[in-house]
Amino acid sequence: MPVKVHSNSVLLPFQSLLTGCNPLAETGRSKLQNQRAVLNQQILRAVRMRAGAENLLRYVATNNNKVREQVLLELSFVNSDLQILKEELEGLNISVEVYQNTEETFSIPLVPLGLKETKEVDFTLPLKDFILEHYSEDSSEYEDEIADLMDLRQACRTPSRDEAGIEMLISYFLQLGYVENRFFPPTRHMGVLFTWYDSFTGVPVCQQNLLLEKASILFNIGALYTQIGTRCNRQTQAGLENAVDAFQRAAGVLSYLKETFTHTPSYDMSPAMLNVLVKMMLAQAQECVFEQIGLPGIRNEFFTLVKMTQEVAKVGEVYMLVNTAMNQEPVKENVPYSWSKLAQIKSDHYKALAHYFIATILCDHELQSGDDEDQQEKALSQLYDYMPEGLMVLTVLKDKVQRKQLGKAHLRKAIVYHEEALRVCGLCKKLRNIDVLQEVLTAAHKRSLLKYAQQETEDDFLSLIQAPDILPKTEHRIETIAPQFSKVKVKDFFHRLGPLTVFSAKQRWTAPRTIRIYHEAGELGFSLKGGSPVQIYCLDPVCSAASMGLKEGDYIVSVGDVDCKWLGVNEVLEKFKSVGEQPIEIEVISCQDTAASMHSKSATYSVGMQKTYSLICLAMEDDKIDQTKKAPLKLPFLSWGTKNRQKAASTLCLPSAVAGSSQIKKKLSPFTLLNTESSLY
Repeated sequence: MPVKVHSNSVLLPFQSLLTGCNPLAETGRSKLQNQRAVLNQQILRAVRMRAGAENLLRYVATNNNKVREQVLLELSFVNSDLQILKEELEGLNISVEVYQNTEETFSIPLVPLGLKETKEVDFTLPLKDFILEHYSEDSSEYEDEIADLMDLRQACRTPSRDEAGIEMLISYFLQLGYVENRFFPPTRHMGVLFTWYDSFTGVPVCQQNLLLEKASILFNIGALYTQIGTRCNRQTQAGLENAVDAFQRAAGVLSYLKETFTHTPSYDMSPAMLNVLVKMMLAQAQECVFEQIGLPGIRNEFFTLVKMTQEVAKVGEVYMLVNTAMNQEPVKENVPYSWSKLAQIKSDHYKALAHYFIATILCDHELQSGDDEDQQEKALSQLYDYMPEGLMVLTVLKDKVQRKQLGKAHLRKAIVYHEEALRVCGLCKKLRNIDVLQEVLTAAHKRSLLKYAQQETEDDFLSLIQAPDILPKTEHRIETIAPQFSKVKVKDFFHRLGPLTVFSAKQRWTAPRTIRIYHEAGELGFSLKGGSPVQIYCLDPVCSAASMGLKEGDYIVSVGDVDCKWLGVNEVLEKFKSVGEQPIEIEVISCQDTAASMHSKSATYSVGMQKTYSLICLAMEDDKIDQTKKAPLKLPFLSWGTKNRQKAASTLCLPSAVAGSSQIKKKLSPFTLLNTESSLY
């Protein structure tokens, strides 16, 4: 039976979306974000120092041994400094207590994702220049729209940890679809530099590609869902249900990010890392489902314990898979060590609970004359892939000695798993300082020891059989919930520029031309067709309008002083009729033929932390060297060389869709970037 989840999101007025949390508020979460921002800046400085040392070693110190030794010493110091900063950032990432529910709880903490940090971005000059150059409009009239866009981006840096925060991030993501289609042509960069920091390593990624902005916002939507999930009250059914929903939605957003933006240049958004994060979120949802089933209490009844055994074994299995994935290349070096160990601890802990439950079945429930023997045999046989040599399920049910022997074998295995979980927890400094984790593990261990001590001990030597593994099974299948962008309605900030199907960055237009129209015997000399804006159709080549420069296929953008970009044929005709027989001036534009454009090259994901640091650090000379080696010219992986002319560096922005993948004309919308043609990066 699938898990029933509910979403009670409430759409808020747009103005409320422009308000994020106060980043200076003295809350635990804001302190973490501030500390993470400071660490990101320190890592950036260290990376630049490393860049200088690497370049000096490569170009200057090759022939001077003394200088070479000094540079190597400096490089060693910078590398150790980077490692220390990375460990500090990892410590912030495992500060799970800050994100947990504030109520008294006796549950193992869940792991949230921290939001990606970014620099501020000033869209003012690039967008105003583009409006003037491309759309031939007075850019000063769009200052309010540009300010709204920047305010929304700024608010997205500190979203509230609730549905309103999610809605704000989604609204900005959708708005970026409009911005990309309006202002980011596929043939050239706009000169806007987006800088985002890796949430795990703190390494900055800088690109002029709006795709980086869109991908980072998607990551933050998923991260915010995880923070909402960990904040839910896990002592109530409603709280656990909301937590399951939040983690499923987080997994859905991260899965969508992995499938849509396939070559992101940041390690936290690489396909391998996103695959691990999706597994972790689904595992946490499965854990909450088990807690939800056991919240009313677990009755010591045969069939109830059989069900709980399989459910908890499933939780142990999914965490084992998460731990395995975390220890694979290339993510092994960048996943916080504490996360990997916590996954291992949870896997052992829940496997131990499974063995404890089945031991309770065998030790506490003898087959009575009124019991359904066939049903119990069937239920118990479903727990095992095989039985220990010499044992049969029905025989175990009927024979008191064999039941107790097998039950004690399961208790021994449960104790082994409990002790392993406690051992791993003790080896990890971050985890052993989480009191509630220690308390839960210790209490479960003591309970198994007490159960074992309650059994008779004289036959221990004769009952050294190995407990078989338990087959995991769940009636509550956990799956990702795809992001539902259509539920958030946004209006294009730059709506006044005209319909996006016509007035986009991909199409070139002449500057508006003024044509004076005279009525000739009640005729205009042309017809109109199309939606908005309307087009000139069936133009009489000898009419006065044609002699003044009107062309077939021209678009009418204004009639008199009235903007007509959004008016249909009937509405424009009404404007003509309203002036009677008087001449009227219209403004028209003509489409310019543009050669098929190639999509601007963008960064690709590269495996290996060392390579990332090096690529960030290398100066533009590397590009010159590479030009002689590689035939097709490619942009550098990360660009530090270009300065953001007089623009403050920017905050949160999301990457957008690929242009030029298809030359079929379609209606443009922010969802153009959300379809299946989405090998976006």
